[in-house]
Amino acid sequence: MDLKIKNKVALITGASSGIGASTAKVLAQEGADVILTFKNNLKGAKETEKMVNALGRNSWLYRFDMSNPKSVSFTINQLKKKFEQIDILVLCAGEISIVPFEKLEPKEWNAIINVNLNGTFFVLHSLIPLMANESSIVIVSSVSAHTGSPNQAHYAAAKAGLINLTKSASRALAPRIRVNCVAPGITLTSMGRKTIASLERNYRSEKLLVRNYASSEEIAQLITYVVSPISRFMTGATIDINGGRILR
Repeated sequence: MDLKIKNKVALITGASSGIGASTAKVLAQEGADVILTFKNNLKGAKETEKMVNALGRNSWLYRFDMSNPKSVSFTINQLKKKFEQIDILVLCAGEISIVPFEKLEPKEWNAIINVNLNGTFFVLHSLIPLMANESSIVIVSSVSAHTGSPNQAHYAAAKAGLINLTKSASRALAPRIRVNCVAPGITLTSMGRKTIASLERNYRSEKLLVRNYASSEEIAQLITYVVSPISRFMTGATIDINGGRILR
């Protein structure tokens, strides 16, 4: 299927690993050029860059701390000097920590909220002037936004906020820009494996109808479809891809 994104320019946050890196690969396979943003993992970002370039597409690396509005503003100003417009935005960057609910301190709560929720808003809001007409945004949330988590309450709360941010942004930016959300279940990334290590032993066999975790490539393929013009009639939606962890 032609997803009609050849020669489009996409920007991905969290592109140095996991779902972000896989999304960069799938977008490049479909013909898009990709702006790769990252915070600390320069080695991973360069590996993603090589992967995109090997597919014959252009890539550019930008480092910023998305939880810091000044860092975001500086980077966006640099982007405005180089790019006339961006066609696709995938807000994928995130951080987790595993802390039992009763031991969760305000400092750790704020750190995770700042990256996952506040940072996503800062980047989205700052990039609006650069987004092309009929452009598309995908915000990556999590199944924990629906289920909650006894060991990741701060992360789950932030991801729930992203679902509502999607609805607000889709209403505010229509009809020029579509905004949708993808909510993955546990995925076999470095972050996902940390979560798996904190779960009860029978989680996969008893909680997942498909009896398996997702690969980052499976999530990336859905993101690419949702962000493409093929799904032009979809906006404000949250698409679950969680192996049957919840049925809504």
